[in-house]
Parts: sequence; structure tokens; C-alpha cells
Amino acid sequence: MSDNNRVLIILEQINEALKTVLSRFEPVKNSNSFTDSPAGKEKLDGICMQLIAIGESLKKIDKLTDKQLLQEYTDIDWTGAKGVRDIISHHYFDIDAEEIFWICDQQIKPMQQTIEKMIRDIHVTNLPYR
Repeated sequence: MSDNNRVLIILEQINEALKTVLSRFEPVKNSNSFTDSPAGKEKLDGICMQLIAIGESLKKIDKLTDKQLLQEYTDIDWTGAKGVRDIISHHYFDIDAEEIFWICDQQIKPMQQTIEKMIRDIHVTNLPYR
């Protein structure tokens, strides 16, 4: 399998994870929705798991493309997205529900739009990233 095919598969996985985050986040009204009930805490846990998967997948894309692909799409803070993965993974008990709310409210939809553009661009250009 070529690196381009691997990258496309990973981008599709990221896109599905982003859709899952948006779906889970839809009924959330504020950061207290994550902390005021067991169901809210489960929702926060589920969203955090997806954010971990997204961040890890972005790291894989960097590795497969020698850090060339993500840097072409400057409207997203890729370093921040990968950093969120590290924070959630290594400091889980310090997660700030307000920060996760802000990420979901402000960052996920633009990232999804960019990921979908990346998928289209790779299909059109079929440029290798190695």
C-alpha cells in the first residue's frame, strides 16, 4: 500500500472521528453539561477518546508525509490538536471541561472541513508525500 493510500485511510478515519465528536457534542449547551451528571461525564469521556485518536492519527500523517501535508493547511492549529492528545492521554485527571467545550464548539467543524478538503485534494492531485 502506498503512503498516499495510507494517508487517505487515516484522513477518512479522522473525518469519522470528527463527525462522532460533533454528534456527541450536539446536545451539549455549556461546559457544565460535561460535569453535572454521570451522562455528561460519559459524553466527555467519549469525546476525549475521539480527540486522542485524532491527535494520534495526525502524528501518523506527519510521519508518513515527513511533516509536509499538514503544513500545507495553515488554517488549523495542528500542533495544538496533537498537543490536546498528549494532555488528555497523560494528564487525564486534569482535563478542563471548559477547554474541551471550546475545542468542540470552535475547532472541530473547521478541522473537519479542512480534513475533507485534504481528502479531495489528494484524490485530485494524487501527489506523493515522500
